[in-house]
Amino acid sequence: MDTIRIFERLITFPTVSRDSNLDLIGYAADLLEASGVACQIVNSADGHKANLFATIGPAGRPGVMLSGHTDVVPIDGQNWTLPPFEMTERDGKLYGRGAADMKGFVASALAACIRASKMALRTPLHLALSYDEEVGCLGVRDLIEMLSAAPQRPRLCIVGEPTNMQVSTGHKGKLAARAVCRGREGHSALAPLALNAIHLGCDFVRALRDEQERLARDGARDGDYDIPYTTVHVGKIDAGVALNIVPNLCQVDFEIRNIAADDAAGILDRLRDAAARIAEDAVSIAAEAAIEIEITNTYPGLDTPAASEAVAFVKSLTGANDTMKVAFGTEGGLFSRDLGTPAVVCGPGSMAQGHKPDEFVSVEQLRRCDGMLDRLLERLTDGWPS
Repeated sequence: MDTIRIFERLITFPTVSRDSNLDLIGYAADLLEASGVACQIVNSADGHKANLFATIGPAGRPGVMLSGHTDVVPIDGQNWTLPPFEMTERDGKLYGRGAADMKGFVASALAACIRASKMALRTPLHLALSYDEEVGCLGVRDLIEMLSAAPQRPRLCIVGEPTNMQVSTGHKGKLAARAVCRGREGHSALAPLALNAIHLGCDFVRALRDEQERLARDGARDGDYDIPYTTVHVGKIDAGVALNIVPNLCQVDFEIRNIAADDAAGILDRLRDAAARIAEDAVSIAAEAAIEIEITNTYPGLDTPAASEAVAFVKSLTGANDTMKVAFGTEGGLFSRDLGTPAVVCGPGSMAQGHKPDEFVSVEQLRRCDGMLDRLLERLTDGWPS
């Protein structure tokens, strides 16, 4: 199966987000160009990474775009029993970092593009490969800017994140932020005369937990999600130099993952108000007391109507009767918001295997994905939508 051959090669590229993906992009471009498919490479500002965009079929009409990211999460601190950057096949499963998230789909999409190059498509097929998805859907924004200026935008997008080949119509949005808590340093023996920035940070974390409790109790609901309400989460706290020094700085990194019915900006405004009250109470101890909140990254949620043409079309390719929503974020929300291109998430494997040691995708899932894309090519050859 061509998909497995391509997949085996993709796994060998250690495209952790902190590192370059240029070797993988070069391999993909060579593979496509050998089949006569021209590729557009959209480089990052520093030239260290790149997106790839390719079109097979006639120009002048909107086509179907297959979207996948090429970066993977680190293996640091994980107890792998198999080589992470070498494919291992065992009991119908293919192991390697990025197997599920999401080099399995990228391999299937590349194989489909090669097949498409030998067909007389009446509706074009597009391929979009991006970088830095794992750190906030960063790289695809340059690709979207390029597509925004194109005379034709894709009619719909299939984002191949792992859904066990189920059709997903949505995911939550994400707002990542940092609260910088400023106090006054001092000797720990005289701690009450200083202002401990960690204490300010802890008070702010309490405010975050209060907001989470409010959202869980009284917030909007979307029963298609495992967690049916908006969540607030603290992921990192950075503070302190030595035990005998009262710290003057504490940074709290947190996120808001919001369902479509909730406004992340409005939630952040409430948190800013809470931070201001905490700092105001501390000013009597140190005039420089403050909690400043800065947004570090944000991407929109995806909420494609279940009754839309895009969803009906992808369901017809998979044979699905139902739809679902995924807990994790994707680039689909950006395609939908910034390009006006409706997106559906559907791909091989499960995110339950993603980001873990001994990550895998099954051969059966890749075959199902190939089958979906074969049916897509048949529809594009017939000229969908006619």
